[in-house]
Amino acid sequence: MKKTGKVVLVTVTAIVSILLIALFFPTWTSSIAGDHSISTIQQVKINGTNQEIMIRGQDKRNPVLLFVHGGPGNSEIPYAKKYQHLLEKNFTVVNYDQRGTGKSYHFNEAHPNISSDLLADDLIAITDYLNKNVTNKKVILVGHSYGTYVATQAAAKAPEKYESYVGISQMSNTVESEMDSLDYVLKQATKAENKEDIGAIKKVQSKVENGEAFTPRDLVMKYGGGARQIDNPEKNLF
Repeated sequence: MKKTGKVVLVTVTAIVSILLIALFFPTWTSSIAGDHSISTIQQVKINGTNQEIMIRGQDKRNPVLLFVHGGPGNSEIPYAKKYQHLLEKNFTVVNYDQRGTGKSYHFNEAHPNISSDLLADDLIAITDYLNKNVTNKKVILVGHSYGTYVATQAAAKAPEKYESYVGISQMSNTVESEMDSLDYVLKQATKAENKEDIGAIKKVQSKVENGEAFTPRDLVMKYGGGARQIDNPEKNLF
Protein backbone atom coordinates (compact mmCIF):
# COMPACT_ATOMS: atom_id res chain seq x y z
CA MET A 1 0.00 0.00 0.00
CA LYS A 2 2.84 2.39 0.87
CA LYS A 3 4.50 1.74 -2.49
CA THR A 4 1.22 2.36 -4.32
CA GLY A 5 0.75 5.62 -2.43
CA LYS A 6 4.21 6.80 -3.45
CA VAL A 7 3.52 6.00 -7.11
CA VAL A 8 0.25 7.94 -7.01
CA LEU A 9 1.98 10.89 -5.32
CA VAL A 10 4.76 10.96 -7.93
CA THR A 11 2.21 10.75 -10.76
CA VAL A 12 0.08 13.57 -9.36
CA THR A 13 3.17 15.71 -8.78
CA ALA A 14 4.32 15.17 -12.36
CA ILE A 15 0.90 16.09 -13.77
CA VAL A 16 0.68 19.24 -11.63
CA SER A 17 4.21 20.24 -12.66
CA ILE A 18 3.37 19.86 -16.36
CA LEU A 19 0.21 21.94 -15.94
CA LEU A 20 2.10 24.68 -14.09
CA ILE A 21 4.76 24.82 -16.82
CA ALA A 22 2.07 25.03 -19.50
CA LEU A 23 0.24 27.81 -17.64
CA PHE A 24 3.13 30.03 -16.56
CA PHE A 25 5.90 29.57 -19.11
CA PRO A 26 5.41 31.19 -22.51
CA THR A 27 5.36 29.23 -25.73
CA TRP A 28 8.46 29.87 -27.82
CA THR A 29 9.75 29.30 -31.33
CA SER A 30 13.39 29.10 -32.38
CA SER A 31 15.01 32.29 -33.64
CA ILE A 32 15.96 32.92 -37.28
CA ALA A 33 19.19 34.73 -38.09
CA GLY A 34 19.10 37.92 -40.17
CA ASP A 35 18.39 41.61 -39.80
CA HIS A 36 14.99 41.32 -41.45
CA SER A 37 13.94 37.94 -40.07
CA ILE A 38 10.89 37.34 -37.94
CA SER A 39 10.16 34.48 -35.52
CA THR A 40 7.37 35.13 -33.04
CA ILE A 41 4.63 33.16 -31.37
CA GLN A 42 2.11 34.90 -29.18
CA GLN A 43 -1.48 35.22 -28.05
CA VAL A 44 -3.40 37.86 -29.98
CA LYS A 45 -6.90 39.07 -29.13
CA ILE A 46 -9.09 38.11 -32.09
CA ASN A 47 -12.83 38.78 -31.96
CA GLY A 48 -12.91 38.65 -28.18
CA THR A 49 -10.68 35.62 -27.52
CA ASN A 50 -6.91 35.12 -27.42
CA GLN A 51 -5.61 33.04 -30.32
CA GLU A 52 -2.10 31.67 -30.78
CA ILE A 53 -0.33 33.04 -33.84
CA MET A 54 3.12 31.95 -35.00
CA ILE A 55 5.00 34.02 -37.61
CA ARG A 56 8.29 32.86 -39.11
CA GLY A 57 10.43 33.93 -42.06
CA GLN A 58 13.95 34.89 -43.07
CA ASP A 59 12.79 38.25 -44.42
CA LYS A 60 9.55 39.80 -43.18
CA ARG A 61 9.40 41.83 -46.39
CA ASN A 62 8.58 38.62 -48.26
CA PRO A 63 4.98 37.76 -49.18
CA VAL A 64 2.88 36.35 -46.32
CA LEU A 65 1.52 32.79 -46.44
CA LEU A 66 -1.35 32.34 -43.99
CA PHE A 67 -2.09 28.68 -43.22
CA VAL A 68 -5.55 27.59 -42.06
CA HIS A 69 -5.43 24.22 -40.32
CA GLY A 70 -7.94 21.41 -40.60
CA GLY A 71 -9.66 19.13 -38.18
CA PRO A 72 -11.85 20.78 -37.07
CA GLY A 73 -9.69 21.49 -34.04
CA ASN A 74 -6.38 20.10 -35.28
CA SER A 75 -3.45 22.47 -34.79
CA GLU A 76 -0.73 22.29 -37.41
CA ILE A 77 1.83 24.41 -35.58
CA PRO A 78 3.66 21.17 -34.55
CA TYR A 79 4.38 20.53 -38.25
CA ALA A 80 6.11 23.85 -38.79
CA LYS A 81 9.64 23.05 -37.62
CA LYS A 82 9.92 19.98 -39.82
CA TYR A 83 8.07 20.96 -42.96
CA GLN A 84 8.09 24.71 -43.58
CA HIS A 85 11.76 25.68 -43.30
CA LEU A 86 12.10 25.91 -47.09
CA LEU A 87 9.04 28.13 -47.32
CA GLU A 88 10.57 30.46 -44.73
CA LYS A 89 13.30 31.41 -47.23
CA ASN A 90 10.88 33.07 -49.63
CA PHE A 91 7.77 33.72 -47.54
CA THR A 92 6.74 34.95 -44.13
CA VAL A 93 4.79 31.92 -42.93
CA VAL A 94 1.91 32.33 -40.49
CA ASN A 95 0.24 29.50 -38.59
CA TYR A 96 -2.46 29.97 -35.98
CA ASP A 97 -4.59 27.80 -33.70
CA GLN A 98 -8.29 28.34 -34.37
CA ARG A 99 -10.40 29.29 -31.34
CA GLY A 100 -10.80 26.40 -28.92
CA THR A 101 -7.85 24.54 -30.49
CA GLY A 102 -4.32 23.96 -29.20
CA LYS A 103 -2.89 27.05 -27.56
CA SER A 104 -6.08 28.94 -28.41
CA TYR A 105 -7.99 26.76 -25.95
CA HIS A 106 -8.55 28.39 -22.56
CA PHE A 107 -9.94 26.65 -19.49
CA ASN A 108 -12.03 29.67 -18.52
CA GLU A 109 -13.77 29.96 -21.89
CA ALA A 110 -16.64 28.03 -23.40
CA HIS A 111 -17.26 27.91 -27.14
CA PRO A 112 -20.82 26.65 -27.61
CA ASN A 113 -21.40 28.55 -30.84
CA ILE A 114 -18.32 27.73 -32.91
CA SER A 115 -19.16 27.50 -36.60
CA SER A 116 -17.26 27.70 -39.87
CA ASP A 117 -18.77 31.15 -40.34
CA LEU A 118 -17.31 32.34 -37.03
CA LEU A 119 -13.94 30.79 -37.84
CA ALA A 120 -13.99 32.60 -41.20
CA ASP A 121 -14.62 35.89 -39.39
CA ASP A 122 -11.67 35.12 -37.10
CA LEU A 123 -9.51 34.42 -40.14
CA ILE A 124 -10.41 37.78 -41.67
CA ALA A 125 -9.58 39.50 -38.38
CA ILE A 126 -6.20 37.71 -38.28
CA THR A 127 -5.57 38.90 -41.83
CA ASP A 128 -6.28 42.47 -40.70
CA TYR A 129 -3.87 41.98 -37.78
CA LEU A 130 -1.14 40.84 -40.19
CA ASN A 131 -1.78 43.78 -42.53
CA LYS A 132 -1.39 46.14 -39.60
CA ASN A 133 1.62 44.54 -37.90
CA VAL A 134 3.54 42.49 -40.48
CA THR A 135 2.82 43.47 -44.08
CA ASN A 136 0.98 46.05 -46.13
CA LYS A 137 0.54 43.59 -48.98
CA LYS A 138 -2.31 41.20 -49.69
CA VAL A 139 -1.98 37.84 -47.97
CA ILE A 140 -1.70 34.47 -49.74
CA LEU A 141 -4.28 32.20 -48.13
CA VAL A 142 -3.54 28.47 -47.75
CA GLY A 143 -6.22 26.10 -46.48
CA HIS A 144 -5.72 22.45 -45.53
CA SER A 145 -8.52 19.87 -45.33
CA TYR A 146 -11.34 21.36 -43.20
CA GLY A 147 -9.30 24.57 -43.28
CA THR A 148 -10.15 24.85 -46.98
CA TYR A 149 -13.81 25.21 -46.02
CA VAL A 150 -13.01 28.01 -43.58
CA ALA A 151 -10.54 29.70 -45.93
CA THR A 152 -12.86 29.72 -48.95
CA GLN A 153 -15.58 31.31 -46.82
CA ALA A 154 -13.16 34.02 -45.71
CA ALA A 155 -12.02 34.61 -49.29
CA ALA A 156 -15.65 34.86 -50.42
CA LYS A 157 -16.44 37.36 -47.66
CA ALA A 158 -13.37 39.55 -48.18
CA PRO A 159 -11.73 38.76 -51.55
CA GLU A 160 -9.99 42.13 -51.61
CA LYS A 161 -7.77 41.08 -48.67
CA TYR A 162 -6.14 38.10 -50.43
CA GLU A 163 -3.63 37.89 -53.25
CA SER A 164 -4.47 34.28 -54.02
CA TYR A 165 -5.81 31.06 -52.51
CA VAL A 166 -4.19 27.62 -52.29
CA GLY A 167 -6.24 24.56 -51.33
CA ILE A 168 -4.57 21.43 -49.92
CA SER A 169 -6.88 18.40 -49.66
CA GLN A 170 -9.64 20.69 -50.82
CA MET A 171 -13.10 19.97 -49.45
CA SER A 172 -15.96 19.77 -51.93
CA ASN A 173 -18.68 17.10 -51.66
CA THR A 174 -17.95 15.70 -48.21
CA VAL A 175 -20.44 12.82 -48.36
CA GLU A 176 -19.14 11.68 -51.73
CA SER A 177 -15.57 11.90 -50.45
CA GLU A 178 -16.39 9.86 -47.35
CA MET A 179 -18.13 7.22 -49.46
CA ASP A 180 -15.02 6.93 -51.61
CA SER A 181 -13.01 6.36 -48.41
CA LEU A 182 -15.50 3.82 -47.12
CA ASP A 183 -15.54 1.88 -50.41
CA TYR A 184 -11.75 1.84 -50.47
CA VAL A 185 -11.45 0.60 -46.89
CA LEU A 186 -14.16 -2.03 -47.42
CA LYS A 187 -12.36 -3.37 -50.49
CA GLN A 188 -9.05 -3.55 -48.62
CA ALA A 189 -10.61 -5.22 -45.57
CA THR A 190 -12.37 -7.74 -47.83
CA LYS A 191 -9.12 -8.45 -49.63
CA ALA A 192 -7.44 -9.01 -46.25
CA GLU A 193 -10.38 -11.23 -45.16
CA ASN A 194 -10.65 -9.22 -41.94
CA LYS A 195 -14.18 -9.97 -40.80
CA GLU A 196 -13.95 -7.68 -37.77
CA ASP A 197 -13.05 -4.65 -39.88
CA ILE A 198 -15.66 -5.52 -42.50
CA GLY A 199 -18.30 -5.62 -39.77
CA ALA A 200 -17.16 -2.28 -38.33
CA ILE A 201 -17.35 -0.64 -41.75
CA LYS A 202 -20.80 -2.00 -42.59
CA LYS A 203 -22.04 -0.90 -39.17
CA VAL A 204 -21.44 2.78 -40.01
CA GLN A 205 -22.12 2.57 -43.74
CA SER A 206 -25.66 3.97 -43.64
CA LYS A 207 -24.60 6.86 -41.42
CA VAL A 208 -21.76 7.72 -43.77
CA GLU A 209 -24.17 7.63 -46.73
CA ASN A 210 -26.49 10.05 -44.90
CA GLY A 211 -23.69 12.43 -43.95
CA GLU A 212 -24.03 11.61 -40.25
CA ALA A 213 -20.61 10.01 -39.74
CA PHE A 214 -17.12 9.75 -41.18
CA THR A 215 -15.38 6.62 -42.37
CA PRO A 216 -13.46 5.35 -39.28
CA ARG A 217 -10.10 7.08 -39.47
CA ASP A 218 -8.23 4.27 -37.75
CA LEU A 219 -9.27 1.93 -40.55
CA VAL A 220 -8.43 4.49 -43.23
CA MET A 221 -4.92 4.71 -41.79
CA LYS A 222 -4.67 0.94 -41.30
CA TYR A 223 -5.26 0.27 -44.97
CA GLY A 224 -3.01 3.02 -46.31
CA GLY A 225 -5.67 5.57 -47.19
CA GLY A 226 -4.43 8.37 -44.93
CA ALA A 227 -1.40 10.64 -45.13
CA ARG A 228 1.27 9.23 -47.40
CA GLN A 229 5.05 9.57 -47.67
CA ILE A 230 5.45 11.93 -44.73
CA ASP A 231 6.51 11.57 -41.12
CA ASN A 232 3.08 12.28 -39.66
CA PRO A 233 3.29 13.65 -36.06
CA GLU A 234 1.30 11.44 -33.68
CA LYS A 235 -0.65 9.87 -36.57
CA ASN A 236 -2.35 13.17 -37.32
CA LEU A 237 -5.24 12.33 -39.66
CA PHE A 238 -6.23 15.70 -41.04
